[in-house]
Amino acid sequence: MKIGNVDLGERPVTLAPMEDVTDASFRILCREAGAAMVTTEFVSSDGLVRDVSKTIAKMHTLEEEAPVAVQIYGNIPEAMVNAAKMAERAKELAGGHGADIIDINFGCPVSKIAGRGAGSGMMREPDKMVAITKAIVEAVGKPVTVKTRLGWDDSSKIIVDLAERLQDTGISALTIHGRTRCQMYKGEADWTLIGEVKNNPRMYIPIIGNGDINTAAKAKEAFDRYGVDGIMVGRASFGHPWIFTEIRHLLDTGEELPPMNVKDRVRLAKRHFQLSLDLKGPVTGVYEMRRHLSCYFKGLRDFKETRIKLVTSKDPEEIMRTLDYVAQRWGAEAPEPEGAYGL
Repeated sequence: MKIGNVDLGERPVTLAPMEDVTDASFRILCREAGAAMVTTEFVSSDGLVRDVSKTIAKMHTLEEEAPVAVQIYGNIPEAMVNAAKMAERAKELAGGHGADIIDINFGCPVSKIAGRGAGSGMMREPDKMVAITKAIVEAVGKPVTVKTRLGWDDSSKIIVDLAERLQDTGISALTIHGRTRCQMYKGEADWTLIGEVKNNPRMYIPIIGNGDINTAAKAKEAFDRYGVDGIMVGRASFGHPWIFTEIRHLLDTGEELPPMNVKDRVRLAKRHFQLSLDLKGPVTGVYEMRRHLSCYFKGLRDFKETRIKLVTSKDPEEIMRTLDYVAQRWGAEAPEPEGAYGL
């Protein structure tokens, strides 16, 4: 599957953008685990235009994570176009590798985004969504993609018609999350409409499906049953970045890997933690890893006291020692994921 000039190989599995989750350390880890492409946390177009340093910093990417998409969001056409131009210059503005792809977020359902007309709030203004997309495609030279949902609510699932209109703007790929905005992340994702878009004879750009892919078997079923070109994994990767290894192994060999034991989870957690320290320093690196560390070990018996220690310690060396203790104490165990891997 190709997105413009970016070749992701056959049946690629990509990492979804997630605020406060998909920073550079996590993106690198997921790429190492087999993700074909990763995406930054979403970047506010208003923040870029106002030259907010924290917003610009979100566009910083590294060679190790390429290919990588920078995702922008907003609802003001001029600001979105300017933000896309800045994303195209991410290497110059934020340093690092830059952006291989510019992705437009028309899918975020949280109230502070959708409630003011950005993210999936744009589903209520499809004409404006199409106009913004067209303007961005015409303004930049890099491939542009869109991530969106089925519609605003059950009575307005407009994705089949909207997909054609978005394709006509010149985008290079479309990712569809199989829920409406009003569903948020509740209920089951409706892959039938994703399949309908993919099997529409008028569609020719790659269609990437997203929603409820929390096992390798579900990923394989999505490819086999709905014919999508690619799959995007989001919440199921949180605390479980090796899901990309599991999916890739099943797709390539037809066999499922056994659950990862705790000793190997500790190895990954330490790799993740060290990347966070290297990239963000000891204070921020420790603080921002707290949301990840305990999730690596969900399902372990008698783990409460150790989890508290992992997420309260401020000392990197103490955290590393605690992780070594986890490997020693629970090393051979391989707990099954508890729907916490995101669903």
